[in-house]
Amino acid sequence: MDARRAAITTMAALAAMLAAPLASAAEEAIEAAPVAVETTIPTTSLWQVLLAGGPLVIPIFVCSFVLMLVVFERAMALRRSRVIPKLFVERFLLQISEGAVDRQGALELCEENTSLVADVFAAALRKWGKPAVEVEQAILDEGERAASSMRRYLRAINGVSTVCPLFGLLGTVWGMIEAFNEIAGSSAMGRPELLAGGIGTALMSTAAGLCVAIPALILYLYFIGRVDALVMELDRRGQDLVHLISAEGLEDRRNRPVRTSKAKKAA
Repeated sequence: MDARRAAITTMAALAAMLAAPLASAAEEAIEAAPVAVETTIPTTSLWQVLLAGGPLVIPIFVCSFVLMLVVFERAMALRRSRVIPKLFVERFLLQISEGAVDRQGALELCEENTSLVADVFAAALRKWGKPAVEVEQAILDEGERAASSMRRYLRAINGVSTVCPLFGLLGTVWGMIEAFNEIAGSSAMGRPELLAGGIGTALMSTAAGLCVAIPALILYLYFIGRVDALVMELDRRGQDLVHLISAEGLEDRRNRPVRTSKAKKAA
């Protein structure tokens, strides 16, 4: 009988030992549930993020709008069809080389075309029959004007890429000053989470400035490279025209043996 009572007592003790951890685990789970709800990451919209950056985000936003307008305008203006239309250039030089048009006819063809290369060709045609140096100088002068026209508004893109980071940096300094003043002058002393929140909000303006400045710098370098390539193409096409209409070029073509129809067919 004593042995049975001892066994029952031992089993009761073991049951109590097993139930105790389960009960404590259940209590911990119940306590942990509200904590999980409290640590949910808050979501904010883009507009709220911009507003949190402070008043200096407004000029950054204006700069981004100006950037989009200038980039669209330059992308349209620097198309090859508006600067050096390939079909017009090839036909024009072919007609000049074959003597299909004279000086007046060539000038009329250039006046009918609105591209920049037509203006360069027209300046060279006005020196028809002059020494090659004079024709080249006319092409250089008109080419300079064409290059200036192609570089129009590119300074605005460069300005946006330079000014926006400065606006962002100023907004960050402004926001950090306000955050430190709030921490020092209120009951928030000793609460680092408020300081971290203020710094995070202040850095929003720097992030906004860099988000506008980096694409602006990339686009500025792209357009500068495109203008340089078009200027080199204009110069090359102008040199082709110099060899055709300068005094030396006309003399060379007059001294060139006339090719008969049979020779042309053989070629």
